[in-house]
Amino acid sequence: MKSSYIRIGDYIREINVRNRELQVNTLLGINIDKYYMPSVANIVGTDMTTYKIVRKGQFACNRMHVGRDYRLPVALSKSEEDFLVSPAYDVFEIIDENVLSPEYLMMWFTRKEFDRNAWFYTDADVRGGLPWNSFSDLQLPIPHIDKQKDIVKEYNTIVNRINLNNQIIKRLEETAQAIYKQWFVDFEFPFDFALGKPDENGLPYKSSGGEMEFNEELQKEIPTGWEVKKVYDVVDYNYATLTPKDKFESIEYLDTSNITNNEIEEIQTLNLKDDEIPSRAKRKVNHNDIIFSTVRPNLKHFGVLKNPKSNMIVSTGFVVLKPSYPNVCCELIYLLITNEENLQSLQARAEMSVSTYPSINPEDLLNIKFILPTNDILLQTTDKFKSQFELADEKKNENKLLRNMHDLLLSKLATIEN
Repeated sequence: MKSSYIRIGDYIREINVRNRELQVNTLLGINIDKYYMPSVANIVGTDMTTYKIVRKGQFACNRMHVGRDYRLPVALSKSEEDFLVSPAYDVFEIIDENVLSPEYLMMWFTRKEFDRNAWFYTDADVRGGLPWNSFSDLQLPIPHIDKQKDIVKEYNTIVNRINLNNQIIKRLEETAQAIYKQWFVDFEFPFDFALGKPDENGLPYKSSGGEMEFNEELQKEIPTGWEVKKVYDVVDYNYATLTPKDKFESIEYLDTSNITNNEIEEIQTLNLKDDEIPSRAKRKVNHNDIIFSTVRPNLKHFGVLKNPKSNMIVSTGFVVLKPSYPNVCCELIYLLITNEENLQSLQARAEMSVSTYPSINPEDLLNIKFILPTNDILLQTTDKFKSQFELADEKKNENKLLRNMHDLLLSKLATIEN
């Protein structure tokens, strides 16, 4: 309850250890998501003796931009190695860890409600700094240290599971791209030469003497029976638009910035009668559609939609691609247009554009050339790619549930009693 809240300032002390002997070289900043990251500051010619040293178990925070960012960048060091932060940052530590756990305090700092409270106390500066005395006056409940440790343990179980799932997702995505390169770029798909068909236990096709033929259009050899196609040969694009005939009371809206590298970060629910609907909220989508933002391809605002709601609408800033060729799966098209070579080519085209932001046209995507394999190869790649993407989607859905548990646990900190 509020009466049991205490001042943060009564349980922490400032630390001001400078790098006088230049014994520490690593310089880190603090992300607004509250973790340390390599600094992007240009420190050439900078006097590093003025920079502050952060040790394990200590906090650093940047109070300068809270009003602008609506968050207080603050992080706890768990590193065994000392590092430096800007002299403008505050460094502090817990006075007595038998009373207040650093990890418990960091959990409190992670709460959205904490950031809103910190923002409320910012000063009148254009960037909205948070004065140290205002920060110190912010309050939190402190249960018994044993209760804090139980809460931290539960919290870490959730966070560790999310991190593990993210590692699995990353490995699955890397594996899918590696398979795509092995099969469709290097032509080393496993092949049973005795049976004359692809086989999991077969030999790598090209290096094992698989039959190749010279292609004039590409000016290189490709497997016999394969054809050169363009993306527009195998997809429909931007095929459906929201109209007054659609009897939706609300829409689930996905903007270009809310998906990155096939990971949806936020979907807005908008009431068509009461909410302001963005003018770009027009493209209708379905299961297995590929969406690709036309702005700055290197930012990777793209993905494959799996089981979207029937009222889901995406921005016209996306090109929407739907597979239309027999046995060509969405995963194959996605891996094709998002492989590193094609992304670099698309980004180069975007930087040559005359628009406000470096952008491509839908035709830039549709004109990407690729080599269409024989039907037996297509069928096998469909099975292989779908299994990779389906497992990744399972882990992403699990993470959604875990993040809900994570947010619920943080919200309940405000009501914890001894």
